[in-house]
Amino acid sequence: MEFPISVIICSHNPTPAYLSRVLDALKSQTLPADQWELLLVDNASQDPLDGRIDLSWHPHARHIVESKLGLVNARLRGLKEIKGKLCVFVDDDNVLDSDYLQVALEICQTCPMIGAWSGQIVPDFIGGTPEEWTRPMWNLLALDQFDKDVWSNIDTVETMPVGAGMCIRREVGQMYVNLLETDDRRLLLGRRGSTGKILASNEDTDMALSALDIGLGIGKFARLKLIHIIPASRLTEEYLLKILKGIVYSMKIMHYLRGVPEVTEALSWKRRVRIWVYNTFSMTPLERKCMLATKEAQDLADRQIHALSSGSSAMN
Repeated sequence: MEFPISVIICSHNPTPAYLSRVLDALKSQTLPADQWELLLVDNASQDPLDGRIDLSWHPHARHIVESKLGLVNARLRGLKEIKGKLCVFVDDDNVLDSDYLQVALEICQTCPMIGAWSGQIVPDFIGGTPEEWTRPMWNLLALDQFDKDVWSNIDTVETMPVGAGMCIRREVGQMYVNLLETDDRRLLLGRRGSTGKILASNEDTDMALSALDIGLGIGKFARLKLIHIIPASRLTEEYLLKILKGIVYSMKIMHYLRGVPEVTEALSWKRRVRIWVYNTFSMTPLERKCMLATKEAQDLADRQIHALSSGSSAMN
């Protein structure tokens, strides 16, 4: 049986209260349940989700187990299982607006030239309003608020969908599956639980770029809205710097895998001196830590790329 939409939740050791909110939001969708299927992919959770997470409320819900740890592995398994023409990825801390699936389907039907898209992502900060110093780093937490629709058929930051709530056509998903099955180096992208040297990411960007690979566009739509649950533990300096390192590292790896040339800039000695003076005397302590974290991530990515290009095994 084919459905207009397949919803995939990839989850590894989820916080029960958060996942309960995610499922409650899905129960309240305006799109009738007989028009979409629900796949809960248990990615090597210590306490298996099947048997303790009730999906009986949905007529077309399935528990799926993916024992290979890693978000890319879980997404791959979900994409292989779907029966929908449109796939919507929902993280286990994403609370969809009640019309999210209805709007996603309308976009799918009215914008055939777009292959991957997402919407607005607003925070629910558990524990109260974060300290003001964290605000410039909120973009690292997959938050995205805007007031007009944008799309393009080229790779741009302004139109790049966010992984939370991302919608992709089945043919885009198949393209991404093909990429993974022909190049397992892409498993370096995406989270792998608490393992590894770095919080890798950018598997969602790689997936969205698969739309461009087959001649479709990417975009963001203001009518699509969800809440991202953010606990206080993700607003510490240590965690935010770890996220920054993961993004920088993963972006460089993804560009290497996609053959994107690295842009280098020749700096005059005067320019180098000015940069040194700014870095030494003008940066705040947090800015300096961000700069060092970025440099560390780039160096780690360079070592990983060297290992890949020489045929060595993955480092992290």
